[in-house]
Order: sequence, then structure tokens, then C-alpha cells
Amino acid sequence: MIYYELCILKSPISNLTYQSNTDITIGYEVLVSLKTRKKPCAAVILKKVDKPSFKCVEIKDITSFYYDTKMIEIATFISKYYVCSLGEALSIYVPFNKDISFEKEYIQFDSNIKLSLSQEKAYNFLEEKKQALLFANTGSGKTEIYIKAIEKVLNQNEQALLLMPEISLSPQMKKRLEKVFGDKIAIWHSKISKKQKAQTLEHLLNGQVSLIAGARSALFLPFKNLKIIVVDEEHDESYKSDQKPRYNAKDLALYIAKKYDIKLILGSATASISSFYKIPYFILDETFHKSKKIINFDNSSNNLSPAILNKITQTLNNNHQVIVFVPTRANFKYQICTSCGKAVECPYCSVSMSLHKNDLALKCHYCNFAQIIPSSCPSCISGNIGNLRVGTAQIEEELNAIFKNIVIKRFDTDEIRTHNKLKQVLGDFNKNKIDILVGTQMLSKGHDYHNVKLAIVFGIDSILNMTSYKARERALSLLIQISGRIGRKGEGEVIIQSKNEEFFSYYLQKSTYKEFLEEELHFRKGLYPPFVKIARIIFAHTNGLKVKKELDFFVHLLKQNENIEVIGFGQCVVFKISNKFRYEIILRSNNIKALLLALHSINSSISSIDMDTLY
Repeated sequence: MIYYELCILKSPISNLTYQSNTDITIGYEVLVSLKTRKKPCAAVILKKVDKPSFKCVEIKDITSFYYDTKMIEIATFISKYYVCSLGEALSIYVPFNKDISFEKEYIQFDSNIKLSLSQEKAYNFLEEKKQALLFANTGSGKTEIYIKAIEKVLNQNEQALLLMPEISLSPQMKKRLEKVFGDKIAIWHSKISKKQKAQTLEHLLNGQVSLIAGARSALFLPFKNLKIIVVDEEHDESYKSDQKPRYNAKDLALYIAKKYDIKLILGSATASISSFYKIPYFILDETFHKSKKIINFDNSSNNLSPAILNKITQTLNNNHQVIVFVPTRANFKYQICTSCGKAVECPYCSVSMSLHKNDLALKCHYCNFAQIIPSSCPSCISGNIGNLRVGTAQIEEELNAIFKNIVIKRFDTDEIRTHNKLKQVLGDFNKNKIDILVGTQMLSKGHDYHNVKLAIVFGIDSILNMTSYKARERALSLLIQISGRIGRKGEGEVIIQSKNEEFFSYYLQKSTYKEFLEEELHFRKGLYPPFVKIARIIFAHTNGLKVKKELDFFVHLLKQNENIEVIGFGQCVVFKISNKFRYEIILRSNNIKALLLALHSINSSISSIDMDTLY
């Protein structure tokens, strides 16, 4: 009988010992039984161990799925740094069939891309560094440099990975990469079918595919000889997982690149402050096409003010297109009684319900609860309900009422629910079949809009005024990204509705984003990342008293630790989600080891830990 230590996939429990008559290779996925579950669970063999003093259960079956040494090593790091079990960390990896042989097929690619003098300097800088940041203006030709770097690796018969923050970028990027690399490239993200994923996996393993372009999950595919990782739009917070394990794919890419001697290129027009501070960078500020952007501000309290409507009319009359950014979907985010002042809240979450006129409903954007639109205030019965914080659907509706013969489409998660719909809308917009595109942050995600000459920005103040140390960085970065979508060739105009013209105007017109980052570093020194580490512990349960008791116990315990600082605790901003009451503790430390020890000591079944929190 042979005894094995293994981890249960997708489970928070610690590693367990099982027995088998079969000699099983380390890394194989097996099926085992657990007392708490009716069906067999998937687990991974970690190592052989001596016969324990307790009785062991036998391994039920051995599957054909395999996790290699690198996967287990990186998952071990993830479990330690992002504070989760090894089984949870290993679950984000895609296992593979160990018996598929890798066929070496030498294909030489020639992109025929002629880099400009500035691009050539940037490319040479990246070639000299193992890890580097391409700090490049929108329209400066980042993608051409990426392709050149990837081409070199693929011509050496090695593999490459291009990470993108959103699947919305994949149709456009796929088209550009296929022109150069043909069927050697495959796309990977959550929306592609199981059949496509299985085919991509087989082609990656047998060598038919050399380049994967995809969302953060693509980082966890079974590469045989990965030699370059490119992280496009590296500033984007979509790289941070909001589910356990709460890893950051950009940070993990940096860790993996250093550990396994893989080349890493980070790219962004609005580089994250941590990358700017920690990684060698090259500033590419020369744009590919000569363009000029006019920035104007509108401090009107009316969303579609006369000045904004006049600019839209002028742009449309000149046969150009318009994009309108609104940070909120639906018609209105808040429903407030004009008599008693109370919001119409979700019964299961402590948030205001959002108005969706087309669905004749109020919806909660946290738990998806929906109800009919009330005729009067549910709290005081008699009061009338007013709407606050306009959303994409409302702006679309108002524009449709004003511009009768114009094609207006929405670009948000309510409207774009499938990958095909996304491709269709972006395709129609670039073919000038859509005149005005109204959307959320999806609009800013690196798309090339050829004929857009006007961008309208609503609600940017709500992002700037968020209670987060990243609020200024988020707001300014988003604004620059949106303005980068217009006037790619020639002149373009951005109209920003804001009460904070002084802040935005200074960094958009008189200063640079680099100078903003340098000033922000000065403000953050000793208080916030990248100088210190910040972690968030959330306690959530349907029993509010139990959660509060748990919070108080751990606050007291953590305050005894001299190496970490409790900088805040209490109710979460959103106090209740899906009927669970939520409290939080925010920790800060410049001693990573001490902070991780403290986080691993949180032995609570109702807690979740977010290391390097973005809040």
C-alpha cells in the first residue's frame, strides 16, 4: 500500500492523506471520497508520504488529467501569498493530458512591420530588459512592438502569451495577430465554448498553436516552452480576480517571469503606479498618426446640456461618430423619495435599486433581485420617487428622443451579453453603421474607433470622489483612456461634465500622466502601495451579531501585532449583500512576512481575505 498527500480541488480544506495499491505519478488528478460530499471529489497527488498513524481511505480512480511541477509550484505561491488553500489555488489551472506529444514545427514568420524611429528605440529597450514597461501614448503603435517581440520568440520555435484585460479586446486583437501568425494563434477566455477550449488545449500541447491571446485565465494554461508574456493595458483592474483566490494576473505574470526566466512586457498609456515605480520603463509619446485633441468642460447639472447637444449635432452633420461614456448602466442608479429622502433599497442588499425602464423593473446590481417599479415610496407610502445618477440606458433613451434618424446603440453588460453580440456591435460601429455608442468602461478598453471625433464623458466625478486611495489614479487613467479612443487620425474633441475641472484640466492639458504618477508617489509614501502592503479581511454572515462578534475578536487580536497596523475596521461600504451582513478590517504593513502570517492566522469560516486589495 502506498500513501499520498493530496489537495482537494476547489476546496478550502487542508491537504489530506489517502492510500492506493497503484504507484501514481505526482501531479495526477484522482477521484476520492469525502464524508461531507455524496459524489467523489477531484484531487491532485502532491507527494508520497510514510504510513500515517490513522486509517486512510483508498483513492477511487485515477484520471488522465495532469498538473505539472510548475503549476504546483506557482499554485503553492498563490496559496501562501493570496491566503487560500492549495486546492483552491490549483483549481485556476487548466490540467492536461501528459501523453500528448509536442511536435516541433519550424515556421518562420515575417510581419513586414516597419517600426518608426521611436518605436525602434522602444523595441530595443524592451529587448535589453527581462522585465520592462512600455509606457506608450494611445495611438503610438504598442501593438506593432508587441508583434515584433512575439515574432522573434515564435521564430525560435518557442511559445508566447498575450494577456488582455477584457474579452471585448479579443476580436480586434485576434484580427491583427492572425494577419501575421495565421493559425498559430488561439484566443482563450471564459466566453469561448468547451469544444473550442478542448481544441485550443490540444493544439497548444501538440505544438500547432504557439501564441495564446486572452484574458487573465490564459496565464494558467499548460505551456510547454513559454518564453514571453505580454500584459496589455497592464493598469486595468480587471486583472485582479474578485473571487477566491483573489490573485492579480499582472503581478503573477511578473512573479512567473522572474522565477522561470521568461521575458515580460507590460504595456499601457496610463501605467499603474506600482509598475511605474518598480519596473524599468520606456516612454513612447510619439503617436503613429498626427492627431490633435481639444478638451472642454461642461459644469451643467443637466446631462445633455445645450452645449453638449450642439457639439453632437455638429459632429454628426460632418459624418463623424460620437462615443458617450457613463459609469453606470440602467436608467438611473438611485431611487430616492422626494418626501422622506429614503432610497428604495434591495431587500437583500443595503444598496439602492437601479431603474431599468425597458424591463419595467427595479434591479439590484449585486444580487440580481428584481421587482416592479413602485408608484410611490415604499417607506413613507405617500412620497414620490426621484431618480439620481443617470445610467447608459437613460442617456440612450434621451438621445433617441432628440436624434430621430440616427442609429444609437448601448455598449454595456446589460446589452452585450454574448461574444457574438460584442463582435457585431464593434464591427457595425467601425463600419459606420452606428452613429452614437453609449457605454460604460467597456468603451475605454483599447478599441480602435476609426471615425470617432467626439467623446462625451459623464459621471467622472463619482469615480474621483470614491473612498479609495486609488480614486485619483482611477479617474484620471479612465479619462485618458476614453480620450484616447477619439481623433486617432486628425482632430478630436472630449467634453467632460465635471465640477473638478481644475484637477482634470491640469493633468490633461498642462502636465503629463508621468508627472501625475510622480506626484502621487510623493503623496502615498509610507501610507499606501507601492510603498506598503494593504490587505482587507471581510466577514460575512446572515447572522449580524455573529459577524460583529467575529470582527471584534480579530480586531483585538490583530492590534496586538506590532508589525502590522489596523488602519480601519467596521461595516463595509455595502453593508449587506444577498442577505449577508458584512464587516471589514483593513491592514497595512511594510513587513510582507508579518502581514501574511497575520492573515494566515485568521481562522474563521465566515472570513475572506483580499491581499493587495484595490479598495
